[in-house]
Amino acid sequence: MKYIGAHVSASGGVENAPLNAHAIGAKAFAFFTKNQRQWKSVPLTAKSIDLFKQYCEEYNYAPSQILPHDSYLINLGHPEEEPLLKSRDAFLDEIKRCEQLGLDRLNFHPGSSLKAISEEECLTRIAESINITLDQTTGVTAVIENTAGQGSNLGYTFEHLAYIIEKVEDKSRIGVCLDTAHTLASGYDITTPEAYEATFNTFERVVGFKYLRGMHINDSKKALGSRVDRHDSLGKGFVGLTPFNLLMKDARFDDIPLILETPDETIWAEEIKYLYSL
Repeated sequence: MKYIGAHVSASGGVENAPLNAHAIGAKAFAFFTKNQRQWKSVPLTAKSIDLFKQYCEEYNYAPSQILPHDSYLINLGHPEEEPLLKSRDAFLDEIKRCEQLGLDRLNFHPGSSLKAISEEECLTRIAESINITLDQTTGVTAVIENTAGQGSNLGYTFEHLAYIIEKVEDKSRIGVCLDTAHTLASGYDITTPEAYEATFNTFERVVGFKYLRGMHINDSKKALGSRVDRHDSLGKGFVGLTPFNLLMKDARFDDIPLILETPDETIWAEEIKYLYSL
């Protein structure tokens, strides 16, 4: 079964995320468990936690249909010690918030070398950061998102993802989220049936679908291989509608959260209906 939704607002409390998802007809959702542009946030209250769980149960959102996203400030591969430790502390807090909410996965951008260290050294730091965090937590899978490769951001090749996974000690708690816009911008063509099959066959060979824990369903304002991260509404960018049509019929993408991060939230309900129509 396909679980389609969007990255909804949790403004006013995390308990509002499932309500906002239900309002647009979503069968999955993503959200931030804290302000994504602040290092520290107030702890979750018992009331918020209880209401979040209550609303998820009421509207049939299981943990496997929810893909929380961590703060954009975190860089688990930071070349400098102090910012690296700050990022690791923040990432640990994010995982613990997921634990409190009864969630089983956390989506994150792997990190950036800031062109101060080699790609390999940065990827190794990211894996070390994940290992440190998993050692202090239980039950939550760290879900690496592939990136567009903008600037010095890593994770834009399937080999980057595989390298990190290889160095993570607990393979049962590491996963991947594929973003369709990032996939195209990073250089993997998915715009025709033939290109789509070739790209996802490569993903299976290099990483493996057994690690896929979610997807971001976005069109791209920038072209194939541009290495620029700019999302667009479905069918309005360079990804086009063909890969979404194929995705909806592809059993390899069943039973994971398929999350819209398209820029016009006023048409999310319409986009969700369109995807289900396929």
